[in-house]
Parts: sequence; structure tokens; C-alpha cells
Amino acid sequence: MGGHSHWAGIKHKKAIVDAKRGKVWTKIVKEIAIAARIGGGDLGTNPRLRKAIDDAKAANMPADNVKRAIQRGTGELPGVMYEERVYEGYGPNGVAMIVEVTTDNHNRTLNEVRQIFRENGGNLGEANCVAWMFKPKGFISVAKPCPVDEDTLISHALDLGAEDVATDVSEAYEIYTDPKDFDKVKDGLAARKVPVADSEVYMKPDTMVPVAKADDAAKVLKLMEALEDNDDVKKVHANFDIPDEILDKVG
Repeated sequence: MGGHSHWAGIKHKKAIVDAKRGKVWTKIVKEIAIAARIGGGDLGTNPRLRKAIDDAKAANMPADNVKRAIQRGTGELPGVMYEERVYEGYGPNGVAMIVEVTTDNHNRTLNEVRQIFRENGGNLGEANCVAWMFKPKGFISVAKPCPVDEDTLISHALDLGAEDVATDVSEAYEIYTDPKDFDKVKDGLAARKVPVADSEVYMKPDTMVPVAKADDAAKVLKLMEALEDNDDVKKVHANFDIPDEILDKVG
């Protein structure tokens, strides 16, 4: 199984733990604020903000927290000014990684991310050292069993503009789109009573790095978790491919 699929599963389990520590709320508040600053506070015209608020609801964030985050982003309330940065590097076993952050202090976050790489067998690199290996892609998962049959789901997704539908993942159907069609496909599926379990625009690797040994897999996952534990880290994209039997041993 590819890196996105099984890391999404690990993150789902991890998010439950993180939510208890408040990490999920911290990250979502930042995303809401920056989405509102860039695209305004109107959900109808700001799909990024709409997605952030959907995430807030899924994490059971109080509506007042969401409202204040939007108002800070639009400037109606005073607050910290966040900026987005992207760092790139290599993890154990030559795995390429892209780290998206939202921070109010670039130098602090850069030093923290560099230290995390260093402590976990990786190296932070220069800009564009690995970005050329990835392309942005929309990802939508629909849990199995689905209210509609497989052929109907595939037909719906392709009619709405999806590029591909993977049916060989045991837990869910995986739908891939061009980023510009992401919201159209996701909203279209919802309109056709197809529940979306997870969705995001992520950086899909052109090629995967096989990680076939349990020790190497554990090191890669430890670095991924350490990066995502940082409050300023929004997303981590990587091109590892760990076989399920190895993942079961170390996950």
C-alpha cells in the first residue's frame, strides 16, 4: 500500500490522542485564521475555510473558537499573524519529505523542524531539493461499505471529474482528482448521498521508496510522528511505501 493510504490511517488513530492534548484544535485554529485572511470569511466563496471548519466540527471544536479564529483572520479581532512556509528534506532510508508549516515565527519553526530531522535520522534540505518528486493531488476517501454499489460510486466520481478511483484498499475507496476539481468532486459526492470519510489536497509522489525492514519503517514513522507533533506543522508529505505486514508490526 502506498504512503498516503496507510499514513492516513495512522494519522486517524493518532488524531484521537492528539485531540486530548489540544494539538488538533491548535492546528485547526491556525488554518481557519490563515484561510480567512487569504480568502475572506464567507464560506460560500472560500472553500479552504469551508474545509477548515469541517475539520473543526469533526474535532468537536466549540463554535465560539471557530468564530474567533475567523475574526482574527479577517482582522475583526486582534491576533497573531501567521505565515505559511514549506520545508523539504530526507528521512531515514532516503525517504523524501515535504513539511508544510503555519507559523508566527519562521526562524523558531525552521530550527525546530531542523532539529527534529536531525534527531530522527534525517536531514533538512534546501528549497526544491525534493519538491520536483511530488505533484499536488486531491484525495477523497469513502468508507466501505458504501451506501451505493462500487460501479455506481466509480461512475459518480468520474462523472464529477475525478481522475482515478482505487478500489483495492480494504477500508475505503480512494478517489483522486486534479486540485482544481477537488471541491466539485467532494461536494458532488455529498449531494449524491455518498458520505466522504476524509479529504485533502496533498502532495502525491511520482515514485515511492520501498521500506521493507521493520527497523527502517519504525524510524520513518517516528520522524513523521515527531514532525506532526510540532504545533506549527500543518502537513507532512512523504514517498515511503511500507508493506502492510511490516506496518502491522511497527504501527
